[in-house]
Amino acid sequence: MKSKSHNNPSSRREFVKQSGLLAGSFVAAPLLANANYFSSVDDTIKVALIGCGGRGTGAAAQALSTRQNVKLVAMCDAFRDNLDNCYNALTADDLSDITGKSGNLKNRIEVPESNKFTGFDGYKKAIALADVVILTTPPGFRPIHFEEAINQNKHVFMEKPVATDPVGIQKVLTSAAAAKQKKLNVVVGLQRHYQNSYRELFKRKDMIGDITSAQAWWNNDGVWVRARKEGQTEMEYQMRNWYYFVWLCGDHITEQHIHNLDVVNWFKGGYPVKAQGMGGRQVRKGKDNGEIFDHHYVEFEYADGSILNSQCRHIPGTMSRVDELLIGTKGKIHCGRAKITDARGNALYQFDKKTENEPYQTEHDELFESIAKGQYKFADAENGAKSTMTSILGRMATYSGQIIEWDKAINSGLDLQPKVYDWSAATPTSPDADGNYPIAVPGVTKYI
Repeated sequence: MKSKSHNNPSSRREFVKQSGLLAGSFVAAPLLANANYFSSVDDTIKVALIGCGGRGTGAAAQALSTRQNVKLVAMCDAFRDNLDNCYNALTADDLSDITGKSGNLKNRIEVPESNKFTGFDGYKKAIALADVVILTTPPGFRPIHFEEAINQNKHVFMEKPVATDPVGIQKVLTSAAAAKQKKLNVVVGLQRHYQNSYRELFKRKDMIGDITSAQAWWNNDGVWVRARKEGQTEMEYQMRNWYYFVWLCGDHITEQHIHNLDVVNWFKGGYPVKAQGMGGRQVRKGKDNGEIFDHHYVEFEYADGSILNSQCRHIPGTMSRVDELLIGTKGKIHCGRAKITDARGNALYQFDKKTENEPYQTEHDELFESIAKGQYKFADAENGAKSTMTSILGRMATYSGQIIEWDKAINSGLDLQPKVYDWSAATPTSPDADGNYPIAVPGVTKYI
């Protein structure tokens, strides 16, 4: 989910996304016969939405706002009320609160009752009805939903992060390889890659020489809390309050700070080899705050010895900053300011903010244009998985207080998911008799 802070321009600037920069270079290529091919924008591109919360509603509206002939034909959510709220929002007379523009998208929504699915398995039926799948459930479900979409030969837009544990990362990497082989376009919601200012900074990154260190921040007040309701099973409660459970969310270092970590990976052209750090629950530590920390500080080290100092915090009344700074042998890239300076602070480049775009929309515009033209241009899943793994590496370091190596972590076999997806099934963690959840303890918690 996107933080509330994204509603203001300075925070939205921190977000962006693309994908073509990841796998070297992509060339337009015809899709395989068993994949979806569109010879012109006159062909209807059918979309299924899997995950009908706030982010899913926004992503669907952005997909339906593209220039192509896009129709929403199927919807799925674990909860019927989420689905109904999303459908009602998308079919409203005015969508300005969602899209920022007046008007509606009613003529692009054709979802009969028979195409509305709920529960844990409905996603398979929804995916079968579409050409493109939007995956916006809590991230713990992303690996199995992405796997199903690729198995059914569908193009995909999926939100970040793409998993919450190393086993999920491995599953996504396997599906990413299959998507490439099938030439299925995949865009991941790391939308800074699609933001004009970040793209222009990336083009000019050589102006600062070799990147020797970086800093990244996601510090703000935090997000919503959903109280437990009478009659809920533990599974329903955790899914309703998914942000506070690691198997569903990954902790806020994974759910939100991934954006900043991904920017540094992108500009570095690689991923950390190890991490160490500290964190805990200083303020946000009630029973309704599940098991996640409210602050993390991580030192990531890359293969060339360069260091990324990363901090994320959810504590009201503290310094708020969502940003990245890259320091090179010749200067600095100030991402939030969209500026490049030399070592003495003299300006070398300043992005013209009047030419900034709305990256959330751009990622859909470019994805659906590519699909409509029968082109294969986007393969974001591998980078999405490895940037997600970067955040998981950081979480493992802060939870344990140990130095965690990438290779050992990604091959650790750590699997946080429940054995069975069912409303009455056991959850990966459960409260004690007093309603408190087990919390990681640095120096005691071990992974490797």
